[in-house]
Amino acid sequence: MATTTFIRPPTAVRPARDSLPADVRWMRLTANGLYVVAALVFAALAVHVLSRQPVFSLRSIHIDGDLARNSVATIRVNAVPHLRGNFFTIDLQDARRAFEAVPWVRHAVVQRVWPDRLAVRLEEHRPVALWREADDSGTAEQLVNAHGEVFEANVGDVEGDSLPTLQGPNGTSAAMLSMLTRLQAVFARQGSHIDTLRLSGRASWSVELDTGARVELGRGGDDEVLVRADRFVSTVTQLTQQFQAPVVYADLRHRDGYALRLRGITTVAAPGAVNSN
Repeated sequence: MATTTFIRPPTAVRPARDSLPADVRWMRLTANGLYVVAALVFAALAVHVLSRQPVFSLRSIHIDGDLARNSVATIRVNAVPHLRGNFFTIDLQDARRAFEAVPWVRHAVVQRVWPDRLAVRLEEHRPVALWREADDSGTAEQLVNAHGEVFEANVGDVEGDSLPTLQGPNGTSAAMLSMLTRLQAVFARQGSHIDTLRLSGRASWSVELDTGARVELGRGGDDEVLVRADRFVSTVTQLTQQFQAPVVYADLRHRDGYALRLRGITTVAAPGAVNSN
């Protein structure tokens, strides 16, 4: 009987990956890396080109906020011409600065709203006082807002608001506004209103009242100055009633009293001071 024998041809043995020469492995890694980089560059280029298509142009800008000094129309006229780019390419920080450059705008928040809109929320300055530098004897040309910040605006817009004036060294507006608020409450007890609050370069306080009187409050911490003002307001009415004359000038820088000048009358006690006790 014949026997048939099958012989399987030898299988080619592929070299193990780790057995490849180092230069071949390096070439393969380099090629794969180049493919990945090329794909990323192509994708970025495609996104760059696509994002600049007219379909992504900004179609509308929605402006919101409590606007008292501006209208939506004036905001658009002043800010929109400075915006650059479309929905994807516009720089939101540059856009914010464009809106904050509009007169009376204190703060702006700018957001993208898909697919073609900007949403802008504005906060306006709320003026509470005029501002003048300590060594400026001219007309105040700046304003102070409710946060104690000095800002530029048309002062003529607030001529009818009867705002007090703060006059002090640069950088003291916030501290002066705080002091003004506290002193207003004290002088209001005698029916007076502060027209001007001054802080000298030597940190000495003084006020001019709507009655025309000037009151030197002197140096010291806020509480110390307020104690002097309170003592003056609590006692001066007795003197004005006694002499039937309004106050022209008062100097509160004395330890136990104050010097006082009444219209048409000069009173002195304890050399140069009227004792308020």
